[in-house]
Amino acid sequence: MKSVELKATSRSEVRKKSALKALRKEGRVPAVVYGAQNNINFHVDEIAFSKLIHTADVFFVDLVMEDKTIKAAIKDVQFDPLTDKAIHIDFIEVVDNKPVTIGIPVEFTGKSIGVLNGGKRREKLRKILCKGLAKDLPEVITIDITKLKIGQDIKVKDISIENVELLNSPNAVIIAVKTSRVAVDIDEEEEEGEGEEGAEATTEEAAAE
Repeated sequence: MKSVELKATSRSEVRKKSALKALRKEGRVPAVVYGAQNNINFHVDEIAFSKLIHTADVFFVDLVMEDKTIKAAIKDVQFDPLTDKAIHIDFIEVVDNKPVTIGIPVEFTGKSIGVLNGGKRREKLRKILCKGLAKDLPEVITIDITKLKIGQDIKVKDISIENVELLNSPNAVIIAVKTSRVAVDIDEEEEEGEGEEGAEATTEEAAAE
């Protein structure tokens, strides 16, 4: 999974509300990274951070802070209920030999047989919660839906990623094709057609005898 840089400035005021309010007025977002050794409090630019979260892509974040860079993943973001702006961020440090948990976006490829036949496509999960080493985590989970027929679905248990644990419920539906008023079962039509042709051939053979 790729990483993006985000400049960060350490902060000493952790719980003082007036200091946090002053930071936010300056367009900064208070944050903390929970690390393997210790936790670090800092703040980042609100606009720069918003570019990371208002996208379907998922990244690791290289926090560039004074004399060091910390690779991290976004754990949680608190938003202002009125402005919808980020007001606090929790990061977790990413260590090469320690599993990390992160939501990976789902991407669908192919044209479903069921949809082509008039069924309704229903996407239930846009991200799947995954746990694994940073080197094993994909940027996106690609699912081919070409063979998905009307009434069928793909569940979390149907997906497998090497060296990665999927944390959603195994029976959670990722995508499904539901029936509709205009839906027609192509497979049944094909079977009926083959049966009619077979019957005609049998009749012709009998007449020839």
